[in-house]
Amino acid sequence: MNTKYLKETYYYDYNSPIIQDLIMEIHHLKTEQEKIKGLYLKIRDSWRYNPYDIGLTEEHYKASIIANKEEAHCIDKAILYIAGLRALNIPARLRLAKVSNHIAVERLEKKLGTNVLAPHGLVDVYFKGYWKKCSPAFNKELCDLYNVAVLDFDGTEDSILQEYNKDNKKFMTYLEDYGDFEDVPLDYIKSIFRNQYPDLYKRYLGATDIKF
Repeated sequence: MNTKYLKETYYYDYNSPIIQDLIMEIHHLKTEQEKIKGLYLKIRDSWRYNPYDIGLTEEHYKASIIANKEEAHCIDKAILYIAGLRALNIPARLRLAKVSNHIAVERLEKKLGTNVLAPHGLVDVYFKGYWKKCSPAFNKELCDLYNVAVLDFDGTEDSILQEYNKDNKKFMTYLEDYGDFEDVPLDYIKSIFRNQYPDLYKRYLGATDIKF
């Protein structure tokens, strides 16, 4: 039933040398659960989260290209995790949502005109007969900086963005779920971005990517 979520695609190009290198140490873990957790931690902490690098091209969302970067958008990190999981024969798919950020939003609001982020990328992982959601976006250093509990994931429970930080201040709010996708829906991602940030989209129309 879930074989389509194991397929290699243009975006999830997991047979590329760099993705194979990425999963090399994970591949030798004994259980599927260990692989899910080990790869999650690797993706979470090896790429710094950067919400200001937004892709408008196919190349931006290709796993092998993302893997060469030092920092990545939440969708980019989700793509990397999906590509690695599929390479390990673990079904995975992209999920998109709309969220709002309530901490350290000054730069965000200056650039986007709002504290709303859309689309936000998550990952659905199929383990022991169930789909579970996770977000490998926020690396540990960033969580420490903003006093937010770091998220872990082993496939058994949903692990999505933290609603409050450790001081009980509002951190993130989920506003809308756009659903799950077998492959990267570039046109849909661009349409969400265009509808959410029309002025910004017009300003960068014709650009390859948006980097603030």
